[in-house]
Amino acid sequence: MMTSYEPLEQSFYEQPTLELAPRLLGCLLVHETPQGITSGYIVETEAYRGALDRAAHSFNNRRTKRTEIMFHEPGHIYTYTMHRQVLLNVVSAAAGTPEAVLIRALEPKDGIPLMETRRPDRKPRELTNGPGKLCQAMGIEQIAHYGGNFTKPPLYITSGYTPEQVETGPRIGIPNAQEAKDFPWRYWVHGNRYVSK
Repeated sequence: MMTSYEPLEQSFYEQPTLELAPRLLGCLLVHETPQGITSGYIVETEAYRGALDRAAHSFNNRRTKRTEIMFHEPGHIYTYTMHRQVLLNVVSAAAGTPEAVLIRALEPKDGIPLMETRRPDRKPRELTNGPGKLCQAMGIEQIAHYGGNFTKPPLYITSGYTPEQVETGPRIGIPNAQEAKDFPWRYWVHGNRYVSK
């Protein structure tokens, strides 16, 4: 299958989670499907640091059917469902260290009409300004994509642009994570209208 872009190489993902999360900002997430291609620039991410992080599914190295892929090499695709929405994560850290980066928001680039058919009657900025929204807009599915790799199609990440200014602050929606709720591990492109909050 011909790809529209050149996926980033495996070496890109082999950096510490707290460095990968902001480095993903400005990269282009691409999904090639029979219906067409959709893509968007990553404008918001959150880092989850596994055994150390009460907000992570893999806190205390919890290894379940759901978290299994988090223990694999960085660059794998970790999808899960929350409130009936699919969420997309980049597995990070070395194999055996279950960390990941949640992709929280995108700025649409390719396939906006296709995104609009998947998320009808939404304002343009509401197509992809949240982790569940972007998966719906891009046709990303929990079972179909779980365990894939971002270095090859149909769902992959390629280079984009370098943001001029990156903001950082606490992650969203983890009120019961005790001290972890205050960790400044959310990153976003300053001033981008597609950032979730």
